[in-house]
Amino acid sequence: MSLNYEFQHIHYAIWGAVGLIFWIISFFYIFKKPQLFIPKKYKKRGFPFLRSVFFLVGVAGWLYIAFALAGPRRPMGMDKNTIEVNDIFVVLDLSRSMLAEDLKPNRFEAAKQKIQEFVSLFPQDRIGIVIFAEKVFTLLPLSTDLNLINKMVAQIKLGALGDGTNIGDALALGVGRLLQSLAKNKVMILLTDGVSNVGTLTPLQAAEMAAEQKIKIYTIGIGGARDARIPVGPNMFGVQRYQMIPGGSVDEKGLQEIARLTGGKFYMARDNRALENVLKDINKLERTQIEQSGKIIYEELFFKFLLNGVLLLIAAELGRRLILREGP
Repeated sequence: MSLNYEFQHIHYAIWGAVGLIFWIISFFYIFKKPQLFIPKKYKKRGFPFLRSVFFLVGVAGWLYIAFALAGPRRPMGMDKNTIEVNDIFVVLDLSRSMLAEDLKPNRFEAAKQKIQEFVSLFPQDRIGIVIFAEKVFTLLPLSTDLNLINKMVAQIKLGALGDGTNIGDALALGVGRLLQSLAKNKVMILLTDGVSNVGTLTPLQAAEMAAEQKIKIYTIGIGGARDARIPVGPNMFGVQRYQMIPGGSVDEKGLQEIARLTGGKFYMARDNRALENVLKDINKLERTQIEQSGKIIYEELFFKFLLNGVLLLIAAELGRRLILREGP
């Protein structure tokens, strides 16, 4: 039998110790009265044998009660529960053009907002995040911690990964992260507003890698058809300056081909509402059932130890009163 006990209320054991002290005081000083019926072979001893037996029985009883009051329990294993999941990597463009204000407040902030909405709709799914501009970076491995995911998304800033659009390497990084996934549906969601112009791999090469691993890529082009402005900093008078960038700069054909190769879908998000269509389609995916460790299963031992303690105290008291003839 395992002795790996845990105690929920260890401080309550003090009441058992108090009871034990009163028991000892009562045994030796309050109700001590010589027993006329003890056999002579026991009475010859300085500390009668039966009194020591009943004393130890009472002590054991109070120790059991103190143990019970501490709330003992024993872990028996983990409760396994089955959940249905997708493993999803969001691949987000951090190039400077994402500051364009044709989406409100701009493309970048609108994309972050939709990512957070997406995460809240799928609390069972495991979400990871890859960010890219000229360089690529895994911001967050697969996780089901909604608070952590939202916190990491909120902290994303532009400018840390250089100037450029490295779609190919970003997708390849996502593929590498999903290789160990056991989920039936492995998905990447690419959000970008431009054309891949740097990197080791082309977007189509990365898409072929994803297709080989049965990873679907949903591609989302962000930006309107008209020219849009991006802030470039204040002038000498503190007034914000803007630079106009041409509309329709999204590589729609390339994004369509990435989606086609991998069995995903392409969306053109020219406004904030268009991004929401992605959530509806991904929600229809068949999910993979996996076993997940839930709560620890405990055997509660309070009543077992309490019952043993009470029975021992009753036995000790009956012995004192009926055999030793001690008591009022």
